[in-house]
Amino acid sequence: MNISIFGAGAWGTALAIALADHHQVVLWGRDAGLMQDASAMRENTAYLPGFMLPGTLTITGDFERAAAHVADRDDTLLIIASAVAGLRPLAQRLQAYRLPNIVWLCKGFEEQTRLLPHQVVREVLGRDIAHGALSGPSFAQEVARGMPCALTIASEIPALREAVVNAVHGRSIRVYSTDDLVGVEVGGAVKNILAIATGVTDGLGLGLNARAALITRGLAEITRLGVALGGRAETFMGLAGVGDLILTCTGDLSRNRKVGLGLAEGKRLDTIVAELGHVAEGVRCAQAVRALAAEYQVDMPISNAVAAVLFDGDSPREMVQRLLARDPRDEAA
Repeated sequence: MNISIFGAGAWGTALAIALADHHQVVLWGRDAGLMQDASAMRENTAYLPGFMLPGTLTITGDFERAAAHVADRDDTLLIIASAVAGLRPLAQRLQAYRLPNIVWLCKGFEEQTRLLPHQVVREVLGRDIAHGALSGPSFAQEVARGMPCALTIASEIPALREAVVNAVHGRSIRVYSTDDLVGVEVGGAVKNILAIATGVTDGLGLGLNARAALITRGLAEITRLGVALGGRAETFMGLAGVGDLILTCTGDLSRNRKVGLGLAEGKRLDTIVAELGHVAEGVRCAQAVRALAAEYQVDMPISNAVAAVLFDGDSPREMVQRLLARDPRDEAA
């Protein structure tokens, strides 16, 4: 199958490595110079250093070349591996092409509009294009090493789900499918905020009991918002819900967890983000989630507390104290 991956960050590069031995894969990055170097050196030193890029993988900074690789054919797959902020600009550039199946890897809400990725894609490209989200617990470095992982393809279109399973499932990657696109996207977005909170509590040395409580109550928050936005509650007990939440909150490779650890150390947010060198989507979508929780009257105390630390000047210890001071309630509420 012809596959084009738009976005040569860590996750896009890792997936390209995983797929290149069995498909004709083109990896596009916006920095033409970096792509030229990666093609020559067979390594993406900027975003995924230490991993050899297969000789079968085409690496380019030529947008037209990458788009033409999958345009005007039905048996192809276009994967958008940008951050959420880059999704709309990429979709706008793709308007000029007759597109095949489109999926995206990004997790979050668009910062200004508070739209989920599928809403952005539909707004720019229309509803008629087969589209979906490929999500689940996955660190790029482990995928690039060929270590086992399981993902979920979410789409309302059965043929799109089948195409993605056929293309990606196998070897070390298992792919499950669902039609709950909203649920999968909400799970992928909000877990990043909870990972910041977990990083804070771990950084403050509050222990494993506190971590387990925070993750569990965080899952309740994700579920409440997801159902309010049209997702199904059972989706959040799957890979894109509790699975992704556990990985991002506890894994040392998690960027969002690193943000929380940095905040607990007393570092400024801009310093933490600069040190990461990569996007931490939990920072970008915290404001959107706080606004949506207010709009839909959804109780999300942990997410709101994280937003207060990130944007309102609250200290990490104030965040914890505020959460501990909440009145008791029924667990199922």
